[in-house]
Amino acid sequence: MFKNKSYILFLILGGFFITNALIAQLIGVKIFSLEETFGFTPANLSFFGIEDLSFNLTAGVLLWPVVFVMTDIINEYFGKKGVRILSFMAVGLILYAFLMILFAIKLAPNEWWTSISGINEDPTLSLSNMNLAFQKIFGQGLWIIVGSLIAFLIGQFLDVLTYHLIRNKTGESKVWLRATGSTLISQFIDSYVVLIIAFYFGADWTFERVAAIATVNYIYKFIMAVGLTPVIYLAHFLIDKYLGIELAEKLKLEAST
Repeated sequence: MFKNKSYILFLILGGFFITNALIAQLIGVKIFSLEETFGFTPANLSFFGIEDLSFNLTAGVLLWPVVFVMTDIINEYFGKKGVRILSFMAVGLILYAFLMILFAIKLAPNEWWTSISGINEDPTLSLSNMNLAFQKIFGQGLWIIVGSLIAFLIGQFLDVLTYHLIRNKTGESKVWLRATGSTLISQFIDSYVVLIIAFYFGADWTFERVAAIATVNYIYKFIMAVGLTPVIYLAHFLIDKYLGIELAEKLKLEAST
């Protein structure tokens, strides 16, 4: 079994895909400033009547473009069935992770750990309540979890559908078009669905604010999707070299049909 190169490849791609999806969910609670991270002046954009918008993004957006690029690579070699299996596995494991985190949050904290002063007794690093910090970091709201998972599944469905529509039109050529094109479409829907569910229905934000922030998120994802296009070609080159041309072409043919 482990001598089968296609089997090993599916394990590697699937493991990387699921790991990135799970990490993206867990780190998504942090909001960071893209401009300040790189020392730039805030963009101060305006959409739908909402002023002074900057690239204040969830840390999860760092990995979601990678997840959708992985979707296209898996789609290329293992087709719709391969992506569907891994997508449902990812959702199931993410739900399992959040249930285990919820269980950990409910555990009674040790008194010493709750009031731990910090690293090396440095007052600037101390926390008055470690248990509260644990709850705030890991205890993501139900609406955010639901919105993110629904958006992920819809995005995956659209990514696969668009990928094969473009492939059927262009054949085996124009890898960049089917990979980047499908990612741009799926990421567009994903950006709006997750915020509409999480904050329009879950937090009473106005639709204008949700749409404005989703647009800023999509601009970032658009740039990342285009920027990652060379990575797709590199991945194809490495995979074809590992599998050998004959096996690689066989998998691609089976995936396309």
